[in-house]
Amino acid sequence: MGRYALRFGALGYLLVLLVAPVGMVFYRAFEHGASAVVNALTTPEALHALWLTVEVTVIAVACNTVFGVACAIALVRHRFPGRAILDRLVDLPFAISPVVVGLALLLVYGQNGWFGNALAGAGIQVIFSTPGIVLATIFVSLPFVVREVAPVLREVGTEQEEAARTLGASGFQTFWRVTLPAIRPAVGYGIILSTARALGEFGAVSVVSGKLQGRTETLTVFVQDRFEGFDMTTAYAAGVLLAVLAISVLLTMTFLDRKRVLHGY
Repeated sequence: MGRYALRFGALGYLLVLLVAPVGMVFYRAFEHGASAVVNALTTPEALHALWLTVEVTVIAVACNTVFGVACAIALVRHRFPGRAILDRLVDLPFAISPVVVGLALLLVYGQNGWFGNALAGAGIQVIFSTPGIVLATIFVSLPFVVREVAPVLREVGTEQEEAARTLGASGFQTFWRVTLPAIRPAVGYGIILSTARALGEFGAVSVVSGKLQGRTETLTVFVQDRFEGFDMTTAYAAGVLLAVLAISVLLTMTFLDRKRVLHGY
């Protein structure tokens, strides 16, 4: 009896906090028909928000994948001064509010920031433009690849890498043919988590983007802008699109989880 109570309690908790709110967003988006959703998502502003979100996500995830793999290898395979500090800094985005991240970027790269005037003199605008959004997204999604790859590197050990080097393989050959195949599932899982975090980022992006309609609005900012403008149909439609993207990420994570179990990762 206790087991059933625990299960129903957990399911009820998820129903109240997750399923019901998301379901209501879907209901409100489609209450006037699918055509209303299509029309709302095919406006120039909505399409720009979608493609900007995709662009920023691709850049941020690509940068964090390269950094994450390199950082994980450095932390697990090497010993160097400041290694413990680097290990702690990787987790900094988990501890700091995204709004604080946006404010920090504003203070550093804004017009009156440390590098703002110098960059403006060189014709480079970071804040209230795409580069600032990319930097904010990179920061908040930085830890995931590192934290997925590092445990796998510890588990697989160094025997195969040492054998490859003994046989004359270069450092790049050892990484490409030995290390990368061993960590590929973990890298894939880290990419999925980074993608999910990048797609849903709002706090830091809302600070550095300036919320310029048709220029610096990502989908999350677009939803807020339309909601505050009482354009509920468009706000709910964009919310549904974000939910669909999130569900797609969740399904991909489930698929990768099964592969990791099958391969013993």
